[in-house]
Amino acid sequence: MADLEIIGVPFSNYVRSIRMLCEEKGVPYTLIPSRPHSDDVKAIHPAGQVPCLRHGDLTLFESKAIATYIDKAFGGPKLIPEDARGAALTEQWVSYGNAQVDRQVMREFVVPTAFADKEKGPDMARINAALPKIEQILGVLDKALAKDGHLVGGKLTFADINILPMLATFAGFPAGKEMLSKFANVTRFVSALTARDSFKNTAPPPRK
Repeated sequence: MADLEIIGVPFSNYVRSIRMLCEEKGVPYTLIPSRPHSDDVKAIHPAGQVPCLRHGDLTLFESKAIATYIDKAFGGPKLIPEDARGAALTEQWVSYGNAQVDRQVMREFVVPTAFADKEKGPDMARINAALPKIEQILGVLDKALAKDGHLVGGKLTFADINILPMLATFAGFPAGKEMLSKFANVTRFVSALTARDSFKNTAPPPRK
C-alpha cells in the first residue's frame, strides 16, 4: 500500500489532531512540512489550508474528511464510532470544536496574543471580547465531560482529539490557564489527554 502523507505545518492544531489520530490507531504516515498557501498545499486545497492528505492517487482536504478516511481505511481502534448515535455525536462535537472552540480560542485569543504587532502590541479589545465567549464555551465542554471525561460514549474519539490541541495551546497562556482552572472537568480532560503518547509524539518543534 502507498505511503500515507499528511501535508502541513507541525504547529497547526488541525495537522496535529490528524497526526494524533494516526498515532492512536498505529497508522504509519509521513509528515510533509508545508505552509498554508504553498504550492504543494494549493494543489490539493482550493483555499490553501492545512492539513491535506495524499495516499496513492487519493488527495483530500479538510481535517474531518481526512480523519474519516483514515479511520475507515486502516485498522486499529475506531475513533469515529460506527453506530449511528456515536457517529452523529462525534460529528456534532467536531463541528462545535471547529465553529466555536477554534474560532474563539485560536482566532480571537491565541492569534492576536501570540502574533501581535511588535509596535502596536496585542489588540486587547479583541482579546478581551473573546474571553467571556471562551468561558461560555468551556462551560459547555465542562458539562459534556462531566459524566465520563470524554465527549462521546465514554471513550476516546476524534471529537476529543480535535479540540485537545486548541485547549492545550490556550492553557499555555496565563489567562488561559487561569480560566481553565475554573472548570475541573476540562482541566482533567486536558491533563489526561496531553499525557498520552499520541500528544507527546506530535509536539511541534520549538519556534525560532
